[in-house]
Amino acid sequence: MRKEVSQYIRTKKMLQSFIREEPRWYRLLSRYPHQLPSFEIAALHYYGQTIPHKVERIANSLQMASLMLHLFQAVRD
Repeated sequence: MRKEVSQYIRTKKMLQSFIREEPRWYRLLSRYPHQLPSFEIAALHYYGQTIPHKVERIANSLQMASLMLHLFQAVRD
């Protein structure tokens, strides 16, 4: 793997752990270092760090809070 690609991956813990869990990316980046942006996007999807994932987590939290509020109101009445 190219030195600059390897150094870049070492600077980000998430990318380090992703490449350990998905070793095919190591082989791919060794052959095609220009695939680094695709590698980062794949890591974001793998760890659920994309904007749609974050919005979904917030929506789930709001739904849970709403459910708890209705439950407390029902118990209080």
